[in-house]
Amino acid sequence: MSPAVTPVPTADLVDQYGSELGVCDLQFSQFGAHHSFAGPVRTVSCYEDNGLLRELLRTPGAGHVLVVDGGGSLRTALVGDLIAGAAQDNGWAGLILHGAVRDRVALSGLRLGIKALGTIPRKSAKDSIGVVDAPVTIGGLTFRPGRILHADDDGIALLPQAK
Repeated sequence: MSPAVTPVPTADLVDQYGSELGVCDLQFSQFGAHHSFAGPVRTVSCYEDNGLLRELLRTPGAGHVLVVDGGGSLRTALVGDLIAGAAQDNGWAGLILHGAVRDRVALSGLRLGIKALGTIPRKSAKDSIGVVDAPVTIGGLTFRPGRILHADDDGIALLPQAK
């Protein structure tokens, strides 16, 4: 089990680390009740198919943040209230979705950080096609499992790797 990571404002992290801090250039919207969240990264790469994502979020999250590369698709939702509810119940700190969500009102009440590109009511496929825990690059930043991520209303940042 990973120790809990206390969120730090991303602007403060930029002031502290400068150019050593990884900052995601892509703009995300907030959907969960926790607007500030942090934790070690896990990843899923999938496109309009949330089968792997659903399976993973049903396992203990141990304070991790799941970064999902959905290819930026806004055609189908990768997460709705049931999947996000499972993430909350299983101890995940947050979700970063390079794609869409649905059930916006229900998501806003979950004790979870959720950032995504937008919303759409259409469901995604459930074929479990994709890859878990491989590096994904979103907004000019490569997310690797185990790196420490901080997210808030200002953006998403990755701490420099320990030397």
